[in-house]
Amino acid sequence: MFKHAQLESVKAWIKDPSHARLPLHARLQRALRQLILEGALEAGKPLPATRALALSLEVSRDTVESAYGQLHAEGFIERKVGSGSFVSNRASHRPSTGIKRRFPQRNAHAMGVALPAPQLSQRGIAVLQNGGLRDFVTPRPFAPGVPETRNFPLRTWERLQRQVLKEHGTNALLHSPPQGMAVLREAIANYINLERGARTSPECVLVLTSSQQAFTLCANVLFDAGEALFIEDPAYHGARKAFLAAGLQCLPVPVDGNGIQISELKRLSLQAQKPPKGICLTPSHQFPSGATLSLDRRLAAIEWAQHNQGWIIEDDYDSEFHYEGRPTACVQGLDTHQRTLYIGTFTKSLFPGLRIGYMVLPPPLVEPMTIARTLLDGHSAPMAQLTLARFIEAGHYGAHIRTMRAVYKERRDVLAELIEQHLSDWVVAKTPDGGMQMLCICRQNLPEQRIIASARSAGIDLLGLSELYASAPCPTGFLMGFAAHAPHELQAAVMQLAKILRALAA
Repeated sequence: MFKHAQLESVKAWIKDPSHARLPLHARLQRALRQLILEGALEAGKPLPATRALALSLEVSRDTVESAYGQLHAEGFIERKVGSGSFVSNRASHRPSTGIKRRFPQRNAHAMGVALPAPQLSQRGIAVLQNGGLRDFVTPRPFAPGVPETRNFPLRTWERLQRQVLKEHGTNALLHSPPQGMAVLREAIANYINLERGARTSPECVLVLTSSQQAFTLCANVLFDAGEALFIEDPAYHGARKAFLAAGLQCLPVPVDGNGIQISELKRLSLQAQKPPKGICLTPSHQFPSGATLSLDRRLAAIEWAQHNQGWIIEDDYDSEFHYEGRPTACVQGLDTHQRTLYIGTFTKSLFPGLRIGYMVLPPPLVEPMTIARTLLDGHSAPMAQLTLARFIEAGHYGAHIRTMRAVYKERRDVLAELIEQHLSDWVVAKTPDGGMQMLCICRQNLPEQRIIASARSAGIDLLGLSELYASAPCPTGFLMGFAAHAPHELQAAVMQLAKILRALAA
């Protein structure tokens, strides 16, 4: 018969609210199984008779019989006619952890029981220490990089998707080629050649799920652990974390009003253990300053890459949204030496759930990058690719960009005016020529992390500048995304943020 403690443990497991969705017999079966796995019920020991256990737990005998039957089928118990049920000897061969835990195991952390630290690889440790990335899942006010989705032409997208299903049938449900659907690669090549001044062909386009996947591929295919590359300072933290996780040395290069200071590369290269093999740029709209890389520095970066046989990783994440004049052509289109890898994404210009990005590669890198991509996720969903290709080819993508460019420009101007009216005692805003977020520097010595935390508690998402700088000291401030919210929503959020800053400054 069960000991009192064992019986109470089973009752606790059955009554645990987190198990409420399981049928009663399944809860009982798993509770008994856990007792066996934890060693509380030893091999060869008899289990209570079904009738007796049913009475003790105040459940039906059929419930106990179902639980015992499943335990027997899984090999945890043995049943002998006329003798009853016993813990199977096979259950005694479970792996030993060397640590005895109180039942139930799932509550060990909540009960304060110390669990062993996981044995991670050096790369795993680097990933853990860098903290990964936090997506702004819900478009709360000021979340940077989040587009407006309420204006998306959903009916047009649905119509095009129905056309895809009608034409391709169940073939649209199969795997995509790892490089991407040919029709989408052609649409991307044609678009960026026309709109971004790129020089490429469909054969050099690799369709991916995100720009983050592109950074991970670049980090692991182009560089070995311990090697160095130059990166803007400040810079997009997702790129830096991808490189650091791969064991690379990121050499921060200061940024001014004309973008990354290419003249500093020679001096900074002396800090590297090995000659740097690459440089990561956001030339259209430097993240987070919004600066545009000047032509002379673009050409100097291309010359550096050619002279040192290095690579330029060009992140062109929101070049579609340029509000003052026409955006400058991408570096890839200027690079006659084919040392530039161009990264783009549709999650900012269309909607995050699309999960389609891409890289434009020098021809020698197409095969190795495509093969490496198969080890990450294999391919992107073909139905979304085929629908997007039609969306681009029919001119809907260009029309949507033009519409949203006007919407975002209005929201940028509204936010700049609101900051001047209500936040100017505490921050100085830099109105960007493009992009989806505004840089704000604190006037007073306000605690950045407390601002971020207080804003988050109030339903506001800010990205602190300390996450984006590699060198110290860095200015105190944050980014305010303005794309996803209408003017009246921006006003309400600014007033809430003003209360927070006023309280912290007091």
